Amino acid sequence: QVQLVESGGGLVQPGGSLRLSCAASGSIFSINTMGWYRQAPGKQRELVAVITSGGTTNADSVKGRFTISRDNAKNTVYLQMNSLKPEDTAVYYCNALIATMARRLLHDYWGQGTQVTVSS
Repeated sequence: QVQLVESGGGLVQPGGSLRLSCAASGSIFSINTMGWYRQAPGKQRELVAVITSGGTTNADSVKGRFTISRDNAKNTVYLQMNSLKPEDTAVYYCNALIATMARRLLHDYWGQGTQVTVSS
């Protein structure tokens, strides 16, 4: 009933920029938190940034380089990534707490992931 579709990943050189997008669609009643996580090979999935009505939270490793934003009218969350480093290489996953029209209860949804590779 609800889908999160990410786009914007790819290959970029160190110091470059990418912008990820994640659009939620389906039978949506309301969206609470939206955020981005990432998982590098052999590592656990980790929080990158989240955004709520109260503000944003970024991981220490991306502070000053990544910016999360949200367009509520489009049910879309963005992640602007600047000054990318090789250690930012990972699969990036979109996450959202969404209440559907049918159940009106918040449920955790994940996107399929988009690969970001930072390499020269």
